[in-house]
Amino acid sequence: MKKELKLISMSEIETEEVKWLWYPYIPIGKVTIIQGDPGEGKTSFVLAVISALTLGEALPECDSAAEPMNVIYQTAEDGLADTIKPRLEAAKAYCSRVLVIDDSYSELTLCDERLEQAIRETGAKLIVLDPLQAYLGNDVDMHRANEVRPVMKRIAAMAERTQCAVILIGHMNKMQGQKSSYRGLGSIDFRASARSVLVVGRLKSGDTVRVVAQDKNSLAPEGPSIAFELSPEHGFQWKGLCEATVEDILNGSGKVQTKTMQMEDELRRMLTESVPADEVMEHAKSMGVSERTLMIAKKNLGVISEKRGTQWYWRLPEEGCKGVST
Repeated sequence: MKKELKLISMSEIETEEVKWLWYPYIPIGKVTIIQGDPGEGKTSFVLAVISALTLGEALPECDSAAEPMNVIYQTAEDGLADTIKPRLEAAKAYCSRVLVIDDSYSELTLCDERLEQAIRETGAKLIVLDPLQAYLGNDVDMHRANEVRPVMKRIAAMAERTQCAVILIGHMNKMQGQKSSYRGLGSIDFRASARSVLVVGRLKSGDTVRVVAQDKNSLAPEGPSIAFELSPEHGFQWKGLCEATVEDILNGSGKVQTKTMQMEDELRRMLTESVPADEVMEHAKSMGVSERTLMIAKKNLGVISEKRGTQWYWRLPEEGCKGVST
């Protein structure tokens, strides 16, 4: 049967501005891929983002925050009761706004109509599938482009229709010395279909500080890398912008240093006793540290604010003062 030809003139297309859940890392109505080696903090990073979105808090380097929103989070690797919920609670997420599609009776895939149904019923602005390969379905070979391409086209179309951001979390392959484009597990068509690709990892084995670096952005200039820490004592903490690259992560080279981390060191040095808050702020300003970065460092260290008369003072919590040299 002969197919009918239909042409579209670009003059008939109405220009639309790209909207962002987190500029320039996570676009609304598009697919974002977050990848890295197992155990490098991908899930912890995503759960921290989810926490901020459900609470209506600003994400790093954002001037303002969106209204609190619902998020759908699907995981095939971690238990909801013993792993995901404790992590969400540790991140102080609003758990009532984090929804999960019950797939215990029927396996969920990227082509499943329940994804769109859930987004429309909940009004979710973000849906996360972790890991990507678990939601391809048994009949899709993730290494075959002709099988991956229609699946990714379908999930991208759903994201566009619903104006919901889609995050797919994937592992890296073990091919050393390859360009980042070829380190994603499976066909390169996964990367080709995504509008943003983020790589999560650490520069040094055993280090508690990780880096999120943008490896692809089809809709805006690539964003600067952002550091975060996963430590046994404090859990997840944002550490600010850094100069580490995707190549640094893949090669395990370099060192992470941010203004937030510098300010934390300076607060440990200054606050061995109570210090007027104005004095701390002036000192931070002289270092070229913004008030926003100062407040993140203050929160990370658990600095206590106390008012004496009309003057505010800052001090480290008691356990933070121990062992700090002047």
